Amino acid sequence: MINDAHLSALDQVPDPDPEETGEWVESLDAVTRAAGPDRAAYLIRRTYDHARASGLAVPSVLETDYINTIATAAEPELPGDEEMERRIAGWNRWNAAAMVTRGSRYGLGGHISTFASAAWLYETGFNHFFRGKEGPGSGDQLFVQGHATPGIYARAFLDGRLTEAQLDRFRQEVAGDGLPSYPHPRRMPWMWEFPTVSMGIGPLSAIQQARFNRYLHHRGLKDTAESRVWAFLGDGEMDEPESTTALGLAGREGLDNLTFVINCNLQRLDGPVRANYKIVQELEAKFRAAGWNVVKSLWGSAWDALFAADTTGALVRRLGEVPDGQFQTYATRDAAYIREHFFGADPALARMAQHLTDQQITECFHTSRAGHEPRKVYAAYRAATEHRGAPTVILVQTVKGWTLGPGFESRNANHQMKKLTGAEFRAMRDLLELPIPDSALDVDLVPFAHPGADSPEVRYLQERRAELGGPAPARRVHPVALPEPSARPFDSLAKGSGEQEIATTTALVRLLKDLMREKETGRRWVPIVPDEARTFGMESLFPSAGIYSPLGQTYDPVDRDMLLYYKEAQNGQILNEGISEAGSMAAFTAAATSYATHGEPMIPLYIFYAMFGWQRTADQMWALADQLGRGFLVGATAGRTTMTGEGLQHADGHSHLIASTNPAAISYDPAFAYEIGVIVREGLRRMYGPDAEDVFYYLTVYNEPKVQPAMPAGPGVEEGIIKGMYRFRGADEAALPSDAPRLQLLSSGTAIHWAMEAQRLLSEEWGVAADLWSVTSWSELRRDGLAHDAARLRGEDPQAPYVTRVLEGAPGPVMAVSDWMRSVPDQISHWVPQEWHSIGTDGFGLSDTREAVRRHFGVDPQSVVVAALAALAERGDVKRETVQEARTRYGL
Repeated sequence: MINDAHLSALDQVPDPDPEETGEWVESLDAVTRAAGPDRAAYLIRRTYDHARASGLAVPSVLETDYINTIATAAEPELPGDEEMERRIAGWNRWNAAAMVTRGSRYGLGGHISTFASAAWLYETGFNHFFRGKEGPGSGDQLFVQGHATPGIYARAFLDGRLTEAQLDRFRQEVAGDGLPSYPHPRRMPWMWEFPTVSMGIGPLSAIQQARFNRYLHHRGLKDTAESRVWAFLGDGEMDEPESTTALGLAGREGLDNLTFVINCNLQRLDGPVRANYKIVQELEAKFRAAGWNVVKSLWGSAWDALFAADTTGALVRRLGEVPDGQFQTYATRDAAYIREHFFGADPALARMAQHLTDQQITECFHTSRAGHEPRKVYAAYRAATEHRGAPTVILVQTVKGWTLGPGFESRNANHQMKKLTGAEFRAMRDLLELPIPDSALDVDLVPFAHPGADSPEVRYLQERRAELGGPAPARRVHPVALPEPSARPFDSLAKGSGEQEIATTTALVRLLKDLMREKETGRRWVPIVPDEARTFGMESLFPSAGIYSPLGQTYDPVDRDMLLYYKEAQNGQILNEGISEAGSMAAFTAAATSYATHGEPMIPLYIFYAMFGWQRTADQMWALADQLGRGFLVGATAGRTTMTGEGLQHADGHSHLIASTNPAAISYDPAFAYEIGVIVREGLRRMYGPDAEDVFYYLTVYNEPKVQPAMPAGPGVEEGIIKGMYRFRGADEAALPSDAPRLQLLSSGTAIHWAMEAQRLLSEEWGVAADLWSVTSWSELRRDGLAHDAARLRGEDPQAPYVTRVLEGAPGPVMAVSDWMRSVPDQISHWVPQEWHSIGTDGFGLSDTREAVRRHFGVDPQSVVVAALAALAERGDVKRETVQEARTRYGL
């Protein structure tokens, strides 16, 4: 009996002509017997390629031979002056190595070998492809590999954009005008656009940047048709999960405005990337499967004669079977070793090697990689820019540490090697044919070198960049202040909800919907959701705003007959990223920096489960800060006890603590709808007004329906909301004697409702007066306190911190309660003049009712009462027996 599991897909389709099929199979068998399996495989590949070229619908082949995609005969001529470009590259190589070597005298070091391997990958782009910001449109966006930064600085020095003094302050920023170690827009905002050295974030961000370019174009906000995103990556970096998480998105949406250039020097930081395997072949299969166009550029021109002599296919087969770790070894061993271990594996190869000199063999295996030849790099780049319908990845092979000498090239330790010796610099000078005299090298400190501001090399470089639209990389900001929205959306929240109970999440979404209707700024909002928009009540935006899709909606949605149906559109405003918080953060970053990248300020609002924001993607939020992004991050279903049905993994009690570590994050935990209105309005002014700041906002909102009060009319409320706290409700003075024990209750977010009930119980059952304060931002109060302390250390006499001033003279101890771990409110204890006490939700979350979980953590109203009485008992304001009486009464 035939096992169906052994049948191919074609075996299960009726064959209309079995006899013809049999003839084809017999022919293949005959070729295999007569000419060998290599010839048979070759014929199949040629037939397959012809079928694809003819437009026949045949499945994609995920892996091709370990050779160049573009044959030497098909390579276009390299435009420009190749000799001039070689000289320019030589100067840049020298100064990059000198910069890092000079820095090593301070113990600062840097990375030399990455740029040494990738120099031509950048030079070819700068000379012929990368569009600058001074041309039409927005230019290209360059994601530079972080460890290659010294070479980019060296080119900017040659171009006149950096001085020798600045190069000599590489990694020395404290005194000012020094150069950051890696691409840091916050440190060099005129040059760097994208932070990339946190590996994996660059590839993901590049994909979302290319997609956002299309988003702007399809929505009619900016013509980005000529902008291309170039991401320069390392083969080892592709192991990061973020590096490949969005490959399918790029292939699915046909982002042919995107090019990945992966420098396959076969080495990561401490050894081979795939010692026993082949990283190029692995990446090719992965990208092809995701729908990318793959261009392999592996072997230099010295290999041409070998491939021409490979009449049996033995060379191609041998290249495909040798693991990467062995290729790395070949790059460091002599011709005899290579003859024995590579050519000696096959009689046909042994015969081929008999006609090769030792010099030919070592040239091929030591240095002749496509990534070191500008003509081959140019051919690959041109193929990428001309390809339509899919993004392109260029897998280009290089030697790590190339031109730095035998001590560096292909060595496992070269990532950690920070300097060259004098002898190595002399050898490098001779190899690069640089006109640097021996006398200039007879010093302890190797000099920087420059051919002169009016030299042919500099003129050529500047002419090429002028033709391509100006310097690169470059970041340009053309300030565009957005008009202030009307008061109507905010007034609606200030009125409260009457008797209706609504969650603060609902209040925020209603505000967003109203702001998206604003005539001047409504189209600039970019709502971003990682799926589950309905969880946050955002389905009301679907029909009006639409969900962005480059294809529009090619199907009839199952809920088309419903009022709030799932509507996709090419000009859709919502970015629904699926179940990918990392993808959503990358999309947010692209939108948050559009004011600089494209000169078009956008207002992204990314809403997510609070637990799955800072905990999961905090590294990307650091990159957002580094990239000077602006917008609103919203942690919904916040707190450790408001999403209790979902249990531990959804119980966020710490995101505000993580957010407080980010200097650019302005974090708020509003309790009421009107507080949200005030915070969002201030955020719009601060990030998009005439004096825009490079900050972003983090708001936490809750899924617990409550009556939303109207905004109090008293003075200082709005100021207090923005600064971090205000007195929400004083004690009921009429119900208590003037000598009643007193304390101050501080609370944020949903915990304000527990504190309100605790305030009532304290008054009615225990004769204690409690003033209730709404704390909208523990971290902003802390930031204000830190600024005060720093000013005092500078010898200034600053005003007391805000929290100190507003609590000055308030009677009794201070008790803080929140739905966060105690470390969140404890941030401000240093500046509180009274005795400090806090309770919170430290520990893991768990599933149960809200009431049960709050009792478990000791933050329900009755627990707050007991904690307050205990604080008063420590002062002698109430009897200690009262505390035990309260515990017994409430069953604690």
